[in-house]
Amino acid sequence: MSTAPRLTVGPAVRRAATRVAGLAAAALSGCALLSPVPTVELIKASAGAATVAIGQGPTHASQTVFQGAALPTRVCIEYNRSLALPEFVPALIAELREHDVPARVYEAGARPNDEVCPAWLRYQGLQQWDKPPLSDQVRPYLAQATLSLHDAGGHLLAASSYESQDAVMGMGRWASTRNKLAPVVRALLTGFEG
Repeated sequence: MSTAPRLTVGPAVRRAATRVAGLAAAALSGCALLSPVPTVELIKASAGAATVAIGQGPTHASQTVFQGAALPTRVCIEYNRSLALPEFVPALIAELREHDVPARVYEAGARPNDEVCPAWLRYQGLQQWDKPPLSDQVRPYLAQATLSLHDAGGHLLAASSYESQDAVMGMGRWASTRNKLAPVVRALLTGFEG
């Protein structure tokens, strides 16, 4: 039976090996002092949470006028070409759908009969441009919006508005268009701003 030669390690090599093993164990444990990766991940997670919080933003309806009319069975939206925010009309339709009110969009001046359109929704809005937090790209946002609901004869049934509130370090402006319109549509259909 033969024996393999034995390797003799001196004290200096043992200390170096122990030091390397200790550093490897510390790096695997996630210690931020030895590895930048956990810090980078924490920064990314914080930025993601901030973006979600900004996207929700504080929004509410104001200047609501409500005549007490019943919820319309369907609404025709008069398209306003002066507001060039592409997500406005889809957000408006989605919020009406949340209240079980189907909607169709028509060009201004196109007037189907009163049975097709028992109620008309007209809107105005103001789009502004700025840089969102954590970005160097300028992008548009909805700064103001007013919705008015009219019966087929043109009489005002309800109206409500949104205006960007900069109370929380200007973060409300970066809420999504749908989040901004949600309380306004609710106030328009129910009369409650809360």
